[in-house]
Amino acid sequence: MSTPEKEKTVADLTDSLRSAQSVVLADFKGLTVAQSSRLRRELGSQGVQFQVVKNTLLRKAAEHVGIEGLTPYLVGPTAIAISTTDLVAPAKVLYAFQRANKELQVKAGILTGSVIDGDQVKTLAELPPREVLLAKVAGGMKTPLYGLVSVISAPLRNLAYGVDALAKQRAQAG
Repeated sequence: MSTPEKEKTVADLTDSLRSAQSVVLADFKGLTVAQSSRLRRELGSQGVQFQVVKNTLLRKAAEHVGIEGLTPYLVGPTAIAISTTDLVAPAKVLYAFQRANKELQVKAGILTGSVIDGDQVKTLAELPPREVLLAKVAGGMKTPLYGLVSVISAPLRNLAYGVDALAKQRAQAG
């Protein structure tokens, strides 16, 4: 690769890292062409870009963006999965693929500009889907709201019971 090509690749990687919500780095050594193609299709269906990169060029791009701590993970063959829209899609797809294809190894990730290790990427991959998390938040908010409504309405309810009891007492008294 000539110097102008390398500079363009670094510039493209810099732009990708700058606009990325999340990036996952993986060692793809040992994957067959068919497995690599299937992985690219699975990632592509989730809107995730997947490419093989040279470690030195990725290191330079990360430096341009201000990402620190990536160098220890830039050993051996490296492929990156980049999503500009979904924080968890690259991690979920790569870990699901890794379960059936042990050759793929997740190295690390970049989440909104910060480097995370492979274990943290796995934790990210194991998060429930967004809709489930939103449902849990909504359910968690609903219970206290019912309690609040009950507390707020209690004095009015007690006043209504008191007025009713007073009216019955006066009706009996004649």
